[in-house]
Amino acid sequence: MNNDSSPLRKDADEELYIGTARSESLEMYLKAIWHIRERGKEVKISSIAKLLNIRQPSVVNMLHKLNEEDFVVYSKENIPIRTTSKGEQIARQMIRNTRLLEILMRDSLRIAIDEEMVCGIEHHMKEVFTDALCTLLNHPVRCPHEHPIPPGKCCKV
Repeated sequence: MNNDSSPLRKDADEELYIGTARSESLEMYLKAIWHIRERGKEVKISSIAKLLNIRQPSVVNMLHKLNEEDFVVYSKENIPIRTTSKGEQIARQMIRNTRLLEILMRDSLRIAIDEEMVCGIEHHMKEVFTDALCTLLNHPVRCPHEHPIPPGKCCKV
């Protein structure tokens, strides 16, 4: 893949990109932790399992991985589970992506918000795209569900 970020290259041929964003599973766990905490609840294994509709042993396994990779602080003795600054940054970006996509669907495209579609797209958005979308939408501060949209660099201009 060519690294030229110029948006209007006339010599550019359409390229196929084969790859994945950062582990979508990792991002979903971090987003779930943000979601639970934002609602004022204690982040526990059971609350993550319930929100993601998965079994608690799967949550424990992933939390160990996230802890090893410095995305969360987790141990059996450390409840509530919390994100590190590295994990918080990813969770914040996922929440921002989700909420901006919801605004796009409702207000610009005038279609029903499709959470499954949003979830499929949010993991593949680069910051430059998210900031451009935010600017296009006039820097909304709340999503359709009335939750705050974390501001980006574009919102400070």
